[in-house]
Amino acid sequence: QVRLVESGGGLVQPGGSLRLSCAASDLIFSINRLEWYRQAPGKQRDLVATISTGGYTNYAGSVKGRFTISRDNAKNTMYLQMNSLKPEDTAVYYCSAISPTTLRYWGQGTQVTVSS
Repeated sequence: QVRLVESGGGLVQPGGSLRLSCAASDLIFSINRLEWYRQAPGKQRDLVATISTGGYTNYAGSVKGRFTISRDNAKNTMYLQMNSLKPEDTAVYYCSAISPTTLRYWGQGTQVTVSS
C-alpha cells in the first residue's frame, strides 16, 4: 500500500525558514510527478509547487523566489524548502504523487504556522 508521510512543519516567525519532507513507501518515486499543496482554514487546497520526473519545477506566483521543491529519488523523498515565510503561508501542507497512469496519492498533511 502506497504511503506518503510529511514531516518538518511547525511554528516559525515571519521571515524564517522551514524545510518540509515527504517520504514515500511502496512507490517507485522516480516515475511520479510530485507536488506540494496547501490548505488554509476555510479555503480550498491550492497547488504550491510541482517537480516533474525530469526535475523541471513550477511554482505558484505567491511562493516563487521563496520556496524550492526538490526530489531525491534514491531516498524516495521530496522536499519543500520555504524561506522568507509570511503569515499568509500558514496552512496545512500536503505532498502528492501522480503516477504515469494518473493515479494520485496524498500524504496526511503537516501544519505550518507563521506567526510572531
